[in-house]
Amino acid sequence: MTKTQSVRAAKGGLSSDQVAELMARTCSPESYKGKRVLLVVPDGTRTAPVGLLFQTLHRIIGGVTQAFDVMIALGTHQPMSESAICERLEISEVQRQDSYKAVRFFNHAWDNPAALKNIGTIAADEIKELTNGLFAMDVPVEINKLVYDYDQVIIIGPVFPHEVVGFSGGNKYLFPGIGGPQILNFFHWLGAVVTNPMIIGNKWTPVRKVVDRAGALVKVDKLCFCMVVDPAKNLVGLYSGTPEGAWDAASEQSREVHICYKDRPFHTVLSCAPKMYDEVWTGGKAMYKLEPVLADGGELIIYAPHISEVCVAHGKTIMEVGYHCRDYFLKQWDKFKHYPWGVLAHSTHVRGIGTYENGVEKCRVQVTLATSIPPEVCKKINLGYRDPKTINIEEYANREEEGVLLVRKAGEMLFHLRKQPKWAGGVE
Repeated sequence: MTKTQSVRAAKGGLSSDQVAELMARTCSPESYKGKRVLLVVPDGTRTAPVGLLFQTLHRIIGGVTQAFDVMIALGTHQPMSESAICERLEISEVQRQDSYKAVRFFNHAWDNPAALKNIGTIAADEIKELTNGLFAMDVPVEINKLVYDYDQVIIIGPVFPHEVVGFSGGNKYLFPGIGGPQILNFFHWLGAVVTNPMIIGNKWTPVRKVVDRAGALVKVDKLCFCMVVDPAKNLVGLYSGTPEGAWDAASEQSREVHICYKDRPFHTVLSCAPKMYDEVWTGGKAMYKLEPVLADGGELIIYAPHISEVCVAHGKTIMEVGYHCRDYFLKQWDKFKHYPWGVLAHSTHVRGIGTYENGVEKCRVQVTLATSIPPEVCKKINLGYRDPKTINIEEYANREEEGVLLVRKAGEMLFHLRKQPKWAGGVE
């Protein structure tokens, strides 16, 4: 088994020399002569110096490998253009045609059956054990079949608190990163049933257990470099090893770096989604990471004038089902069970905790879009609307004592109360 190795920054961020030293210790050129290597990296919705690691690893082993290629772990996100991939890898168009001309770029195609390979099924009895009895069903596992053209898959990506799995990273870059829709839809809905506040920022969630079990079915040699990036974009930790081992160590540091504790909840949160989130599908993270500190009856405003799409891939479905709490779907399951479960999960994460009794939905908080999505669309999908032109961000600054919180770059830092309320898993 690959030993987990690590380097953490004493102050500031890691230097390029520190990164190179760890990567060289992990990947010696002698071990890669004539081998075919596939790098699996995140798309542009994750903050991390992916380019530094890509270029460093290429410099160490790219000259001796038979193939050194890159696959973008899109999950169900939109494909990236050649220029966007170059930007993700921090290389110029000239470098692409020169130093990296032999590197092939691939976008994962989650919705193309011809691009996928079935690698097994997690049986119902095992699913029952992994999910603590919440589900008992066979779950087929598919992955992008290109991975079987390589001797080794190397995962490069950051670790952050995550609404579906607890902490991102590790095998999550395989599932959903380059996985098929059945396993993806299953574990996203599993996370939604457990609920975002009970999942996010917790390590050993039922979803993580399912993702790791799916990862074990991938019978290709796997190596993982997990990064921890602080809010100032400094790389403060780098971990190498198996997807499970590197993730386990990195998530401990992520817990230290990425959780901001508050003493009391806020009645108003202005959550600014950065431009790397270009639709509500990803911009919803501005809600996921802030829900735990939003007071009962409060309002969270997702401020993102640049967002004009609900979701390109799943917009039609979202327009049909809207955004609702978990119980709205569970108590009308026959009506909604035929929709993609991953979309239903996204819906509940954005809308938050609530109840559905006697045909009446009561959500704990109000979620309002201050985007370029028009008011009639917001109403149709069951979200509030604010014209972003009417919002002066600075009017929300420095008002925490009044119960108003401004988050200038939302989506990666998790906000928690020091004393969690009962609805979020605390004890009252």
